[in-house]
Amino acid sequence: MSVLSLPSVAARRTLLSSLSAHLLVALIALVGVGGATRVMEAGLACPDWPLCYGALLPGRQMNLQVFLEWFHRLDAFFVALGLLALAATSFLWRRDLPRAVPALAAASLVMVVVQAALGALTVTLLLPFAVVTAHLITALLLVALVSICTQLLLGAPAASRGPGRWWTWLLALLLAMAFVQSLLGGLMASQWAAGRCLSEGEACRWLLAHRLGARPLATAVLAVAPLLAWRWPSGRLLAVFSALAVLVQVALGVFSLRLSLSVPMVTVAHQVGAALLVALLAALLTRSLFSPCHQELGHG
Repeated sequence: MSVLSLPSVAARRTLLSSLSAHLLVALIALVGVGGATRVMEAGLACPDWPLCYGALLPGRQMNLQVFLEWFHRLDAFFVALGLLALAATSFLWRRDLPRAVPALAAASLVMVVVQAALGALTVTLLLPFAVVTAHLITALLLVALVSICTQLLLGAPAASRGPGRWWTWLLALLLAMAFVQSLLGGLMASQWAAGRCLSEGEACRWLLAHRLGARPLATAVLAVAPLLAWRWPSGRLLAVFSALAVLVQVALGVFSLRLSLSVPMVTVAHQVGAALLVALLAALLTRSLFSPCHQELGHG
């Protein structure tokens, strides 16, 4: 390849930012597919791993549950290929990219390998709740890493002022709270605690912990987001979307309990909403961390 045919620095960043953004959407969708697999009790529909009934494409055994588990694995495989391409390309073009991007891409690749191992263990160990929960949390960590990588590649933070040091710490706290709440939700879901509590009065402590954890997180995001949107132009859209995501999450949580978990798509949408909120808060934190030292909010 001649020097003239090499993509320019701007083209390289555009290409990688597009790939990273598409991977972020794919990861959030993958969380939804994983949620559908759990809700439809399809986690063991394929009794072996990585094949399904000893084949790449199960034939006679195919039904809705087998399809969900098979498609979840296929989707994860293509996402892993995309992350491999992102890591390899960012390493080759590292001189033209923000310093953190190759490291983040490499960490995402390592994380997806860990995720694959946890996926295998969920099948071979017959869905132990600790492994199932770790599988979900690892997926959300991947979402956060790729969201950060996307923001750095887009270059938006470098072109705008940040909100200030204390607001950066506050955004980091909100992201940590979102992960804790997701962990509580994962522990509740992996033990079917909500359904057991509603039908048999058992395991209600997990449902109560998840509901109690939702209140401070929702209150904090709804309090912080409007102020950020008002005083921080470069983070306005992300802040507004974060507030909307929290409102939708609260509504989905209430509806899922009012419907006694009888509508699987509501439960799946609630899990997708958690991944989306993590992505939005990680993006806000990245914009705050990597903006210039000029501050739009306070002097912290």
